[in-house]
Amino acid sequence: MSVSMDLREVVGSQVCGNGVWHTELLPATNDGHGGVIVEMKEHMDSETFVIVLRASMLQWKQQGKKGVWIKLPIGLVHLVETTVKEGFRYHHAEPSYLMLVSWIPNTPNNIPANVTHRVRVGAIILNDKREVLTVQEKSGRFRGTGIWKIPTGVVDEGEDIFMGAIREVREETGVDTEFAEVLGFSQSHKTFFEKSDLFFLCMLRPLSFDIQKQELEIEAVQWMPFEEYAAQPFAQKHELFKYINELCLAKVDRDYAGFSPRPTLSMFSDQPSYLYLNNKDLDKSSSANNSCINVKLG
Repeated sequence: MSVSMDLREVVGSQVCGNGVWHTELLPATNDGHGGVIVEMKEHMDSETFVIVLRASMLQWKQQGKKGVWIKLPIGLVHLVETTVKEGFRYHHAEPSYLMLVSWIPNTPNNIPANVTHRVRVGAIILNDKREVLTVQEKSGRFRGTGIWKIPTGVVDEGEDIFMGAIREVREETGVDTEFAEVLGFSQSHKTFFEKSDLFFLCMLRPLSFDIQKQELEIEAVQWMPFEEYAAQPFAQKHELFKYINELCLAKVDRDYAGFSPRPTLSMFSDQPSYLYLNNKDLDKSSSANNSCINVKLG
């Protein structure tokens, strides 16, 4: 079947001039992986949209395109049902838009899944009196339990781990800090709407000590002797909390080396990112290598 006949079947009785069928296509950009991205901005009624969508899909199929992404802002919500009926499925949603996807070729679908993890941080802050900054929460699983815990929270979109830890401590307790290290991290699954969870345990140094608790989420804040904090029955019973206590002591008493952020530049983006590494042992290794080179040269 010719391209013009395919297009005629897709769009139906559209305007024809000199034997050539004319219809507009959806505005699209290449996604870098053999597919296209359509970002809808202008208003379009459902009847017109389905005609243009079908014509566009035919064009992309003939061009050998693979995945098709359609981003519908909340103002074009009336096009969602039409898009789904044309074979698209939900991929993800944000407050201002819904993203739908379709896979054109008759091959295994390799469109990446929606975001699979959320990132959380927990912050250990010790003062010179060997007191740890702790909170009691007004909501969640710790509400009303009387348990004192370290400040924790979710890293915001576009926020680095170390900045998220500093922000959460300031928001919950009013205490200013500087980031020291990531002491360790854990991974768990199906914790938040079937998503996995990455939890980074961080050590921070206090820059201030006066407490101003957040009224919305925090019941109480205090500087608590570490031994008293670690002796809580809950902290003794649950393995994760026992490891948190052990890591804290290892850092303070036994020179445990965690991971510090080092700024890097990627070939994939001109935005700076951070590699978390053991600076202490890396510097030792670099010094040893330099010494060996100097000895050989000498």
